[in-house]
Amino acid sequence: MIRGIPISLAVTFLVSACAVQPPVVVEPDSGISSQTGQFEFALPSGDYRCEQGIRLALRREVQGKINHRVQLDWKGRHYQLERDPSYSGLPRFEDVASGLVWIDLPWKGLLLDGRTQTPLANECRAA
Repeated sequence: MIRGIPISLAVTFLVSACAVQPPVVVEPDSGISSQTGQFEFALPSGDYRCEQGIRLALRREVQGKINHRVQLDWKGRHYQLERDPSYSGLPRFEDVASGLVWIDLPWKGLLLDGRTQTPLANECRAA
């Protein structure tokens, strides 16, 4: 439970907030990219440690201060997740073939099974 909210309900709300929608145009000084209407956080590449001892590695591909994709190494396999604009503006990356979804928050990352909306790795932070 997360402060009185079942985890499954909290994940559903988080995933709904990150659903794909057309980008919103906002002012450049708002902290949101004026090119995409999406948040851009200066987050590191490298090894990440998550809850329950889960480890993964991310390599970010940044072009013109915009994170376009991430390379994810997880459970001995390599995945390329493409940026997928979200309604909330949060950085959301998806590998359509595997169904993996990575969501960046300024304080943590979250890996989901995009088909079932089940968290696979939570509370992921740069090591």
